[in-house]
Amino acid sequence: MKSKQFVAKENDVRQLHRLIGTALLAMTPLLAQAGTPQVTASKPWIRYLLPSIPAGGYMVLQNSGDTAAVLIGASSPACGVVVLHQSGQSGGVQMMWDVKTIVVPAHGSVSFDPSGYHLMCMKPMMKVGDTVEVTLTFENGSSIAVTAPVYGASGAP
Repeated sequence: MKSKQFVAKENDVRQLHRLIGTALLAMTPLLAQAGTPQVTASKPWIRYLLPSIPAGGYMVLQNSGDTAAVLIGASSPACGVVVLHQSGQSGGVQMMWDVKTIVVPAHGSVSFDPSGYHLMCMKPMMKVGDTVEVTLTFENGSSIAVTAPVYGASGAP
């Protein structure tokens, strides 16, 4: 049989555990937010040529968070499929290739431009003068919506 003093201490420990658990639950959003990337897009635009030619998507992604943001995909109702792409030189020849991810460093930025990273909009359904909605999806499950104006062959003004 337990003594009254032992039962009282056991109850105190339970109350302390409940108090600590409640405090941790209350802090969870703050702790999660502290390490969450905070990505914004600026200067977005799309270069559109013809319906039979993929369109290119360009912007600057800025991460003001304390951890890197990893872009894993994009989608748009104005594109059949959106692919993460990179342009560069290989053996003195200008080339493009698919990339699986694009890392936006903590407190850093990544520029999407015709000579580097960009979005490739396959089967574009747009015209010059339109605005296109693009959703960027990140590895942590977050996404951001970007509205990009559509320009022709000469690009953004």
